[in-house]
Amino acid sequence: MAVHEECGVFGVMSTKRENVAGIVYYGLYALQHRGQESCGIVVNDDGAFSSYKDLGLVSEVFSKDTLSHLSEGNMAVGHVRYGTTGGTTRNNCQPIEVNHQKGKMAVAHNGNLSNALQLRDSLELSGAIFHTTSDTETIAYVVTRERLVTPSIEEAVSRAMNSIEGAYSLILMSSTKMIAARDPYGFRPLCYGQMPDGTYVIASESCAISAVGAVFIRDVLPGEILVFSEKGVASRKEHCGRQKRRTCIFEYIYFARPDSVIDGIGVSESRMRAGELLAKSYPADADIVIGVPDSGLEAALGFSRVSGIPYGIGLIKNKYIGRTFISPGQNERLDQVRIKLSPVKDVIEKKRVVLIDDSIVRGTTSKRIVKLLRDAGAREIHMRISAPPFLHPCYYGTDIDSEENLIACHHSMKEIAQIIGVDTLGYLPIESLEKLAGSKDYCAACFNGEYPTSIPKDLRKDRFEGKLSERV
Repeated sequence: MAVHEECGVFGVMSTKRENVAGIVYYGLYALQHRGQESCGIVVNDDGAFSSYKDLGLVSEVFSKDTLSHLSEGNMAVGHVRYGTTGGTTRNNCQPIEVNHQKGKMAVAHNGNLSNALQLRDSLELSGAIFHTTSDTETIAYVVTRERLVTPSIEEAVSRAMNSIEGAYSLILMSSTKMIAARDPYGFRPLCYGQMPDGTYVIASESCAISAVGAVFIRDVLPGEILVFSEKGVASRKEHCGRQKRRTCIFEYIYFARPDSVIDGIGVSESRMRAGELLAKSYPADADIVIGVPDSGLEAALGFSRVSGIPYGIGLIKNKYIGRTFISPGQNERLDQVRIKLSPVKDVIEKKRVVLIDDSIVRGTTSKRIVKLLRDAGAREIHMRISAPPFLHPCYYGTDIDSEENLIACHHSMKEIAQIIGVDTLGYLPIESLEKLAGSKDYCAACFNGEYPTSIPKDLRKDRFEGKLSERV
């Protein structure tokens, strides 16, 4: 599995001055699966902002000493990032902070804008100077531009939403308010909850709300703007209903943590349902069903439940490998998959194995996992994928940016089975996706090519890299 998603966002609006950075820290820890490249926290102490951001995991960037240097306050916003647009540099770490004529602002964003390049060109021609190569700075500029001519930050966000297109679940913090906004399609998840003392928390996923001891209230509606202030929570819905909901189906298949609930659908149950549907669509005569950790485990349970084939733990994931571990690029003799995953020989040896994973992108990772099982003595391997084949790029925050690297674009299912070394292969039928999301209100453009928005003109992963080098 080699798909990544852009990031996770987390915000706190406290009823008193306290260590809000500590709350954000634990919220980001719960969202670490959404991004492992960088993280950051900005604290608001009565209008004075303090921040810390760097490359690395939450536990690597924020030591006890680092957190102690962030001032106490009543608001804070945090971010974990895996970059799809923009390079992996400290400049691209979020939240992005802006000082403008009417005050300060910090923005954390999950998703990708489909019209970012056009907006950036327009802003640069009007005198804007960019310091990063991420979509988030474009959002910050558009909101700032509107804020200079509007009476409130929430009105500025509303007007900005008339200009920005694509996927954005964002948290924006001003000197006195916290704003949560979700694009009219609802591509990426966003929800909020409340702690026992009245403190509000906003997060990409409900698992992070539970992690800090808060009670989940509800998802932010597609197109909705929530305004958190000393007066409580206010909802603005002028952008709601402008587009048909299009929640990313891959949130259920892979991105989200199993204990999260997105738009009323439990992620774990959705994945088990995918396994059940796979067992009906592509049955196998086998002795054991195993899943590839972590997102293949629930689907494996579902396959086992319907097929009657026993479920087993056949692969163990090394949970202590961070982003700094040695990669095959540094030493070709070391296999990255073998370092991350270990086969349980007693479970696999001399068995006919059903192997469940969430996707096949290029096929290289799948081929290595299959070899692990063969080396451990598996007699047969029947691979089942809990998603349809990837056939198209994603422009909304998923790291799938080129059809030339997608194995399913160039090979039949039988050919892919031969390439990765399995006896049989089966993908989740695309018509089954509705049963995972509970409705037809999802985006599956990476599978069917039906994009809800216009396709960006510049299809490079780092769309701004050339622009920066040209103007140095």
